[in-house]
Amino acid sequence: MSDYNFETEAIRTQTERSQFAEHSTPLYLTSSFIFDDAEDMRASFAEEKEKNLYSRFSNPNTTEFVSKVVKMEGAEAGYAFATGMSAIFSTLGALLDSGDHIVSSRSIFGSTHALFTKYFPKWNITTSYFDVLKIEDIESLIRPSTKMLFAESPTNPGVDILDLEKMGAIAKKHNLLLVIDNCFATPYLQQPIKFGADLVIHSATKLMDGQGRVLGGVTVGTNDLMREIYLFSRNTGPAMSPFNAWVLSKSLETLSIRVDRHCENALKAAKYLESKSNINWVKYPFLKSHPQYEIAKKQMKLGGNIIAFEVVGGIDAGRNFLNNIKMCTLSANLGDTRTIVTHPASTTHSKLSIEDRLMVGITDGLVRISIGLENIDDIIADLEQALIVM
Repeated sequence: MSDYNFETEAIRTQTERSQFAEHSTPLYLTSSFIFDDAEDMRASFAEEKEKNLYSRFSNPNTTEFVSKVVKMEGAEAGYAFATGMSAIFSTLGALLDSGDHIVSSRSIFGSTHALFTKYFPKWNITTSYFDVLKIEDIESLIRPSTKMLFAESPTNPGVDILDLEKMGAIAKKHNLLLVIDNCFATPYLQQPIKFGADLVIHSATKLMDGQGRVLGGVTVGTNDLMREIYLFSRNTGPAMSPFNAWVLSKSLETLSIRVDRHCENALKAAKYLESKSNINWVKYPFLKSHPQYEIAKKQMKLGGNIIAFEVVGGIDAGRNFLNNIKMCTLSANLGDTRTIVTHPASTTHSKLSIEDRLMVGITDGLVRISIGLENIDDIIADLEQALIVM
């Protein structure tokens, strides 16, 4: 256990200073590293000593970034990837074999769904889905070939909450790997390892960066599992660039204060939206009306920055709402300083069939808002005018 609190670790975890005694970690823009002699080179490649060999394997900047996330999540080891999806693919690709079976929450990111249904079946890896509201169904889906239990919480884009403690107990009972995509919560709001997760994955592109600048992903977990993921990634090449790692490591220094404000703004915006007559429903984890409000309060520090709601009038109303937005941004990203509005049915989840969308609660009128750091009065004013002119 660390002697420091979360915020201090985020700031004070740094690479060893060079001979220049810099206060802030420099950029290590190098593809490779040198060795003292033939024996040093041999021993380094044999992993008899810890040393950077090649930036596809490790680099001081990626090491610093990973070290911070490892401490934040309470993990043992980690690896940084070029994107969040490369983190998901590489993590699962390293640990699953032909014939293995995954039990997953049905409510997952569209690209993760495509991985499970379009690509993994080519390697004889199959997936069974359970409803996020019916965790009790998980055990009925487990087969002798089941190796992994996978979920997001909060989910994308419906902001549902899964009981991580119950999932951890099921995984332990059946000797399954529990893998949690913790992107929406960040390690500041939620640490799934405390509830039994073996591995935690993030798209660092989102709140970890927080300013819409760079792409990145990271997986953290136990030493033995991360060793397999490292070896797979070392050979397949999905590594994060040193520059992106440097940006993300600096971003983590302000994660806590940024996420505090994101959550404060989001709760106020959610309460405002809940009061509007031309909105059918609003889902935000820390709204008392959220179906899993008590679970969210148990496992999350605050409710995050994502709100899902449904405008009256279906897909046309959803599109009209987006067309009426003035200050907020229309984008597929989230977790930015700038408030972002997305219509999942026609964008991020448009590749899903109507039936699949409805099964995870993505109705034609569903709107996802990633609440930013602007003044909350300005955010609400933009939402107000967009709803009035519909």
